[in-house]
Amino acid sequence: MSMYASAEIVKQNERGVRFLTRIAAPALAAIVVMAGLLVLVVMLSASQANQLAAERQQRLVSAIVKQSIARIAHDQDAVTVWDESVRHVLAPKPDQAWLDGNLGIWLHGYNGHDEVFIVDAHDRPIYAMQDGRRVPPQRYYAALAPIGARMIPDLRRRTRHPRPGDIAPGMRSPGATDLGMVSGHPSIVSIKPIISDKALPRQIPGQEYLHISVRHLDGGFAAMLAQEYQLESAHFSASPNIGAEEHALPISSRSGDLLGYLVWKPFGPGALMVRRIAPAAAGALLLVLAMVGWLLVRIRRSALQLEASRAQAQHLAFHDALTGLANRALFEDRLTRALAAARGGAKSVALLYFDMDRFKDVNDSLGHPAGDELICAFARRLVEATRVSDLVARIGGDEFAIIQSDVASRAEAEILCMRIVEAVSEPFDLAGSRLNIGVSIGVAIAPDDADDRTELARKADIALYEAKAGGRGRYVFFDLAMDASIRHRHVMDQDLRAALIAGDQFEVVYQPVYSGRTHRICGAEALVRWRHPRFGFLSPATFIPVAEATGLIEPLGEWVLEQACRAAMRWPIKMLSVNISAVQLRNTGFADRVLQILDRVGFDPARLELEITETSFIESASHCRPNLAALRARGVQIALDDFGTGYSSFSHLREFDVDRIKIDQSFVRGIDIANGGSPIIRAIVALAKASGMQVTAEGVETAAQSKFLTRAGCNLLQGFLLSRPIGAAELEALLAAGVGSEPVPAESE
Repeated sequence: MSMYASAEIVKQNERGVRFLTRIAAPALAAIVVMAGLLVLVVMLSASQANQLAAERQQRLVSAIVKQSIARIAHDQDAVTVWDESVRHVLAPKPDQAWLDGNLGIWLHGYNGHDEVFIVDAHDRPIYAMQDGRRVPPQRYYAALAPIGARMIPDLRRRTRHPRPGDIAPGMRSPGATDLGMVSGHPSIVSIKPIISDKALPRQIPGQEYLHISVRHLDGGFAAMLAQEYQLESAHFSASPNIGAEEHALPISSRSGDLLGYLVWKPFGPGALMVRRIAPAAAGALLLVLAMVGWLLVRIRRSALQLEASRAQAQHLAFHDALTGLANRALFEDRLTRALAAARGGAKSVALLYFDMDRFKDVNDSLGHPAGDELICAFARRLVEATRVSDLVARIGGDEFAIIQSDVASRAEAEILCMRIVEAVSEPFDLAGSRLNIGVSIGVAIAPDDADDRTELARKADIALYEAKAGGRGRYVFFDLAMDASIRHRHVMDQDLRAALIAGDQFEVVYQPVYSGRTHRICGAEALVRWRHPRFGFLSPATFIPVAEATGLIEPLGEWVLEQACRAAMRWPIKMLSVNISAVQLRNTGFADRVLQILDRVGFDPARLELEITETSFIESASHCRPNLAALRARGVQIALDDFGTGYSSFSHLREFDVDRIKIDQSFVRGIDIANGGSPIIRAIVALAKASGMQVTAEGVETAAQSKFLTRAGCNLLQGFLLSRPIGAAELEALLAAGVGSEPVPAESE
């Protein structure tokens, strides 16, 4: 290469360097300025993102505290508005194990309540639970007495003199909530009266037993905030002095007493963003422009995350946490909108209320986790059976509802009901078991049945009640006759209460029971009649179902038992039969009450025979066993009434001690003398004899029936052929005439 060529190359390189210098300096300056502007933009964006996140979390924590206060009261609502709760707390010796499993320890394990107390009508503690363990009731005075003294009087005043608005929306009873220090912990305190959902007569307004639930804010509650809502380092602090990067929400009682602060470290999307891009920006300014695009993407992503968090908070406010379905708040809002749209259009709205049949049995046998799994599986089947436009909601416990909009005819709602009944009839695979539960459905149509949300829901609930009363596993549409029936039941309920107080409207009559061998009176069955002041004599079929539904069957049944025992003290018969309701059998204190009556009257337990129906006997088996064992230990006899109309299984009967079965009168009416009588009755008698049981045939109306039953081996006969139900004086006259002056021992027949 020549000298000139080399010089030219050098000149060209120098020109290139100068060009690059002239270009690079402004470019570098522009890059530096752009980088500075970029850093400024990034820092401002990061600060704004952090501020937005902190404000959102501040609102979220405040909303969570308010929802937690309402949730504790809602948890209590499920167990305090309940006949069983009233009966158990009013019992002379409350069953502590039952209180643990339904009002105390269960609330700790299932709902996270830290402490539970129950106080009586005089504000004296009768039960206490702390941290999942039963403790002496006196712990109440050290833990909660000052707060109780502030909250309880106002609640009792409101229950004694109720006013509109005392019961919060979505609640079934009034209550009192506040924040305060309990056992050294800042806590949510909720107080609810323990009342009956059937208005039992034993409670005086303002003197109900009270259920007090406590949720500590500085223990599991703070941990729940950290876990479920991703609040970093969430904890409770008594001091306002917090770290520079921490936020705090002051927690105060209604009276303004500051309890402390909920403290957490807010999520900082902006700071996180800066930490991630700083190394790359410092190492290569030439990539700033590319980084700007990346930053914009990151900012957009952070904004989307914030928006998603807002959507999540909105979802939590209007959806059930367990199933993801709409909750009561969203359900009521959508129903209001659907009804408003239906008023101006040609199509209707169908409201379906659901109740899972035998759900409590699953909870009791497999536990609450299995119950939750069943609820979720049930919810999925409801969603699969509905349209996208239908709203499926869980409104509490095992209660669900569907809003079916744009219904052209009742047939559309009926088709949906059939689909759901069929879907739920398929077995559920839970906890290694295949369960068959079934579903009951009540349906009301708007605007035909009602165009108001509250009234439509009431009528759907009435239809659901009719569906369950009719045998479950079915659907029922509301009609006006149901409403009239409910109102009639309410009137009958009030009249029953008045009659029990008056004490002179009920009368006990007796149907003699005859020996099949001697044809002499050897016993009597006590039957109650009601001399209604307006309607005259009413048969048990008219008022006993109402008494059972309202819980009045217990005082009525005890009155009948005592009256019959007092009358039979004078009679020379060995057996007095008294009918017992399944509602009475389910009461754990039933046997004690019967024995108290016998002791008070002085009636020999060996002369008493209690009659229970076959269906109630089998379905209430778990409650029957301890009651029947206690009664039989004192010599009381047990008879199974209406045998053959229920399960009709001797394999079931072998599980229990039954002394006698009563062949239902439908079998007696079916005796065909011309064709050999009744093979079914012969088989029943043979199996009963082989099992060591006595047999009574009821509904005997002809001499031919009497003769056949005696030859078939029935020990006792009862029916209009022999005697209709008569008063005590008439029965005494029969006995005095020698029809049954000598008792015939059942063992000898």
